[in-house]
Amino acid sequence: MFRKNYFTFLLAVALFAASGIAVFAQSAPVRGKVVLKKADGTVVPVADAVIDVYRTDITGKFPSAKTNKKGEFSFAGFPLGARVAFAISAPGIRADVYPGIKGGDENLTLTVTEGDGKPFTEQEARQIVANASTTAPCGELTAEQKKAQEEYQKQVADVTAKNKNIENINAVVSRSLQEGEKEFKAKNYDAAIAKYNEGINADPEFAGTASYLLNNKALVLINRATEKSNATIKDEAAVRAEAMKAVKKDYDDAVAAADKSLLLIKNSTETDANVLKNFAATKQRALSSRKEAYRLMIRTGADRTKDKEAAIAFEEYIAAESDPALKLKTQIEFGDMMREAGNSEKSIEAYRAALQSSPDNPDVLAGLGLSLFNAGVVANNTAQKQEGLNLMQKFAEIAPENHALKASVRDAVDYLKTQDKLAPQKVTKKKQ
Repeated sequence: MFRKNYFTFLLAVALFAASGIAVFAQSAPVRGKVVLKKADGTVVPVADAVIDVYRTDITGKFPSAKTNKKGEFSFAGFPLGARVAFAISAPGIRADVYPGIKGGDENLTLTVTEGDGKPFTEQEARQIVANASTTAPCGELTAEQKKAQEEYQKQVADVTAKNKNIENINAVVSRSLQEGEKEFKAKNYDAAIAKYNEGINADPEFAGTASYLLNNKALVLINRATEKSNATIKDEAAVRAEAMKAVKKDYDDAVAAADKSLLLIKNSTETDANVLKNFAATKQRALSSRKEAYRLMIRTGADRTKDKEAAIAFEEYIAAESDPALKLKTQIEFGDMMREAGNSEKSIEAYRAALQSSPDNPDVLAGLGLSLFNAGVVANNTAQKQEGLNLMQKFAEIAPENHALKASVRDAVDYLKTQDKLAPQKVTKKKQ
């Protein structure tokens, strides 16, 4: 079955950044097989057939390729818009030229006939293309050759029609990206979402474009929700409660868009190394958008019942993140989110992971200390309260005066000293 292939889009996703979303055009692969139709009507694959590639839209050529034992060939990609002709030769076949090939053509079947194996020169191949012929310039066509040529022409017509449909889809996708970016920069979030939906709906199951567009949509939804939440902080309770319904829906929709992006990539059968590399980056952006939507959903109070789903989203992002600084930042965010959601167990787990790589980080010391304090008070666990006090005392010694948790830590320390008669102990780094 003919498979569509678009130029790949890389969208630089930076949460809450005012910058636009970059688009990078990629080449599209070409794959297929060469088969020999013998005089007796049997069809067999042609192994080690040489495929010389000549550009026909401009003067130039691309590296040649050879078929494998199954007669299959694969080119990593030709630039969008380029038109090429394949000149095929191999021992025991009659050399042939197939023009009109372009990036995105897949599952091609190029049929050749028996012959002396003599290849065409570049000049001969180009002359055949110029004469709009796919046969050698000398001699009459045999009945088998005429039939093979007719089959090829039908295939070309089919591919051309499908390529035209792909070009139409590409135009919609490209316009969606450009106009969506423009509206996003202008903070016209409703319009940006509408534009991205146009591109998604053009081919909603194709990971090559839909996954990137879904990531963009998620980013816009997160921005819209956060700005609406911030704008209603000082409103009356009833007004804010109504506004937060829309905020919650945007965060939920952002999670759904990211989940769909991840699913498309997971289900893709793409094997091209360059495309897979881009998919890896897109997957990481989807993981980032999803965990950010959950984080803000809980932090803004839009929905604090999703702490379990949020924990999974954060854990998957952290597991996939290779940058130590980003991993640490996310571990702290995870701990903060779980602490604010009242999930001391998960917050302690997250802060402990962060403490391993950053033992003197004020954010980690305060977050872990407060989480242990909360858990210890609830469970009346003196060991947890003592450990929390020790960490908070260290925080008090090294944290800047304007730290956001300074007052909370001071109150917790005073409580433990006065109510539980605990004294802080020096924190020593555990041996790994």
